[in-house]
Amino acid sequence: MTIAVFTFSLLGALALGMPIAFALIVCGVALMSTIGMFDSQIVAQNVINGADSFPLMAIPFFMLAGELMNKGGLAKRIVNVALVAVGHLRGGLGYVTILASCILASLSGSAAADAAALASLLVPMMVAAGHKKSYAAGLVAAGGIIAPVIPPSIGFVIFGVAAGVSISKLFLAGIVPGLMLGVGLCVSWWWVVRKENLTPPPRASFAEIFKAVVDGFWALMLPAIIVVGLRFGIFTPTEAAVVVAVYSLFVATCIYRELKFTELYEVFVSAAVTTSIVMFLVAAALVSSWLITVSEISTQVVDLLRPFMGNNTLLMFAIMVVVVIVGTALDMTPTILILTPILMPIIKTAGIDPVYFGVLFIINNAIGLITPPVGVVLNVVCGVSKISMEEIIKGVWPFMIAQLIVLFLMVLFPGLVTIPAKWFAG
Repeated sequence: MTIAVFTFSLLGALALGMPIAFALIVCGVALMSTIGMFDSQIVAQNVINGADSFPLMAIPFFMLAGELMNKGGLAKRIVNVALVAVGHLRGGLGYVTILASCILASLSGSAAADAAALASLLVPMMVAAGHKKSYAAGLVAAGGIIAPVIPPSIGFVIFGVAAGVSISKLFLAGIVPGLMLGVGLCVSWWWVVRKENLTPPPRASFAEIFKAVVDGFWALMLPAIIVVGLRFGIFTPTEAAVVVAVYSLFVATCIYRELKFTELYEVFVSAAVTTSIVMFLVAAALVSSWLITVSEISTQVVDLLRPFMGNNTLLMFAIMVVVVIVGTALDMTPTILILTPILMPIIKTAGIDPVYFGVLFIINNAIGLITPPVGVVLNVVCGVSKISMEEIIKGVWPFMIAQLIVLFLMVLFPGLVTIPAKWFAG
């Protein structure tokens, strides 16, 4: 009964056009009324407690860092480095997009911000080189979703807080899976362009490579700073967010000097608006999360999945399929906040490593950002690239399928995630 109330109250509120944060509160109130314990003070208290978390302070700083990188010239220099490195290959601009996506992912953590930056720079270049616009935009969108997997990742921060899992371990465990997603995109891009008869640009000279690397040195240093700092315990993920934001601000204003001090107000306001949306979602989700625990919905879901409990691989397959389906209708943040309190008791009961599950869960949610009809990253790339949703959906399919294959390979072979994670964690 409580599962039905939870599902239909949430879907009903969303069907009426209610913002997701308010729909989560309505869902919580419906559950409270069902079990006979409605109290408005409990609702208010849970909303306040939802945002009262030190690790969540990382979110505004990562948001600010993403804005500073895009406006301050760091993203542009990353693309230039990728261009001189692999631009001469057959279909080279596609590999440039993938390499730049992986590097940008280690700077920002926001899929939408990375996709917007790459779409504005690379889609026109790929179209001018003779590639189909649908495939160019689709590749940029698929590359953008690597951002929530390679640290720093806002998705890992939210999941870590909601699930009570070490964010540092999640960050370090996401490095290799994120790079594997990039390899999957390389294979799918090779398959897409194998029949194209395009002349690639000439290989960059050593002088051009050296110049691009020197010019992008300060941007390329940031991933190393983050990984080394987390690996050796120099700073926590929350402190890493501050380091990223301050470093980006310094490089953008004092070294590259592409961001004027008069533009800082606009950057700070944009980051604050985005942060407020995410934080209110997190706060509102605690109402329904608390009620999920109190009404024992998790226990009921465990009973439903009990036939899979004897085989962790089948259980993970079942969970991943559910998350894929949910991801077609909901954005990443609400999906994490809604499903985490339901799924974590199942994961603990089955004895699955929560860090391993967290990585696969975030990858799955990231893929949801390019699945129609919602597909937030698809909408961002459509707007920036001036392409219709129908065209980009046709173009993104090969790359989305490749990333799903990588995801399910990790389900079949957990060592692809757990072994590198243990090595990075020391």
